[in-house]
Amino acid sequence: MVEKRYEWVDGAKLEEHSRRKHKILREYVFDYLTVRCKLPQQERFRLAIVDGFSGGGRYQCGAQGSPLIFIEELKRATDAVNTHRAVQGLGAIEVECLLVFNDASRDAIELLKTHVAPVQADIAATCPKLHLRVEYLNEFFEAAYPTIKRFLEQGRYRSVIFNLDQCGHSHVERNTILDIMHSYPAAEIFYTFVISSLLAFLQKDQPDRLRAQLDHLGLRNNDVQALEGMMNQKDWLGTAEKIVFDAFRLCAPYVSPFSINNPGGWRYWLIHFANAYRARQVYNNILHDNASLQAHFGRSGLNMLSYDPRHDEGSLYLFDDSGRASAKTQLLGDIPRLVTDAGDAMSVMEFYESIYNVTPAHADDVHAAIIENPDLEVITPAGGERRKANTIGVNDVIKVKTQRSFFPMFFNAGSELKGGKK
Repeated sequence: MVEKRYEWVDGAKLEEHSRRKHKILREYVFDYLTVRCKLPQQERFRLAIVDGFSGGGRYQCGAQGSPLIFIEELKRATDAVNTHRAVQGLGAIEVECLLVFNDASRDAIELLKTHVAPVQADIAATCPKLHLRVEYLNEFFEAAYPTIKRFLEQGRYRSVIFNLDQCGHSHVERNTILDIMHSYPAAEIFYTFVISSLLAFLQKDQPDRLRAQLDHLGLRNNDVQALEGMMNQKDWLGTAEKIVFDAFRLCAPYVSPFSINNPGGWRYWLIHFANAYRARQVYNNILHDNASLQAHFGRSGLNMLSYDPRHDEGSLYLFDDSGRASAKTQLLGDIPRLVTDAGDAMSVMEFYESIYNVTPAHADDVHAAIIENPDLEVITPAGGERRKANTIGVNDVIKVKTQRSFFPMFFNAGSELKGGKK
């Protein structure tokens, strides 16, 4: 696929897949700040946002590009957080944010400056608790990355969000993703690419593995171009998710391999990388608040990528009500099996860390499946039992009840062995 570059000066057209991605990005940034500013003792929160392919700031239709979205949501979230704290009788939080906007096009950067300046001035006048420092770079992302990293190190930033919305796939090296995720404890990346570009790369780099992954689709000679007519088929989506996850799963502890749900087929991928389960939990919840903007095909409980098109009948999960009902049904069986695999109990923290790379489920559905499960109980640190799903905390313990309606495979096998000795 020929990469398409935006001409910002003449007016860049906002494509539908970008519109969908921007809605997710906008709501995630707002929720991100409200989640990170919840401690009553907090007086200051510091973060950095890097937009590696920032563009000119506004599209032909007048819609904001990602740099303006970031700034607007930082202001909205700062106001919301401090209004909520004032109601609680708490002091306000000062939010400090370094914004690094980079684009290979000088025209785009110069245009972006004209759009950012009035917004930045408005924030200085109307939102005194939000402090912005904006840096502009005009290079290809890989060339700009050492400078970006120097900015982050000089400011000693731990919480960093990278938005890497590239054309094609080749402008961000996998090693750079690894370096970002390993360099900052609370790093997150939104990584967008065209799936055909990734497949073309894998066709050269890992031809045998890619051929095996695509084999069941009936393609010969690993013909990536032949996929063009199949990209709106559910089997293709399930296969592509596995390919994407396999390509990037070692880059971060939590990798969401969901496609942008485009009417013309699943061609564009928006991956979220995170180091902490909480970030993935918030991201899953945002997707459910924006049903149908991203898509998953396979299982909807735990082990979401265990779907095998040769043997199983998977389902399309669009983070909507029907998908949530399906997820909850699967979670009722999946969760007790997971806890039993650990023995008979596991902390909620350990449980979260175990599941959030293998489920698209909403946190509310996960909690409901635990509380409503006849084989599980949730024990508080004080030894009491949780009765409501929304009260489950990270310091609680999920325990398999002594009398349960199912028996682990290990114990069943043991009984059969004992029976065989008689």
